[in-house]
Amino acid sequence: MTFVVTENCIKCKYTDCVEVCPVDCFHEGPNFLVIDPEECIDCTLCEPECPANAIFAEDDLPAEQADFKELNAELTKLWPVITEKKDMPADAKEWDGKPNKRELIER
Repeated sequence: MTFVVTENCIKCKYTDCVEVCPVDCFHEGPNFLVIDPEECIDCTLCEPECPANAIFAEDDLPAEQADFKELNAELTKLWPVITEKKDMPADAKEWDGKPNKRELIER
């Protein structure tokens, strides 16, 4: 099993989760983070660290977020690994909780 970053991370991109990851499975895009399913060891450390509640175990993915499992796997091949916490975007709190952000993912 793997963990999956979902829609609420888009344009929030808090990086608290990357600091606790023991296997460096997070990858960073311009306005979104993803988890490499090949590297994730299902340690559960990242999920409670996400201020936006955007990380789910794949078995617990809400049905409307199921496509993010494939999206995480796809984007890990394009984006670099991130291992250290960074400052959140200045407008992150404004985006936290907003629906329908899929089309805002910058590749």
